[in-house]
Amino acid sequence: MTQTYDKLVRDRIPVIIEENDERPVTHIADEGEYERRLAEKLDEEVTEFHESGESAELADVLEVVYALADSNGLTRAELERIRAEKADERGGFTDGVVLERVE
Repeated sequence: MTQTYDKLVRDRIPVIIEENDERPVTHIADEGEYERRLAEKLDEEVTEFHESGESAELADVLEVVYALADSNGLTRAELERIRAEKADERGGFTDGVVLERVE
């Protein structure tokens, strides 16, 4: 039975499909398509995390963030440095501060 997905998947998914005696039909995205599909994948993974709250889904979000960083020429270390600088300057989200309004 044919199922259509038309979405970016992890690199080993075609191998896993073949191991289940099925035939994946794939292509390699060019740079523009890859960027667009990574953005779509980020939305998908964030939605899945919202729905389930599972740590595995949060890890999937992080995997997509790392791929987006890489595709934009950033290493994980550079991304972490930028994150840490912003946290030092503006703080993180650990205190649960909700800004209601500015008067």
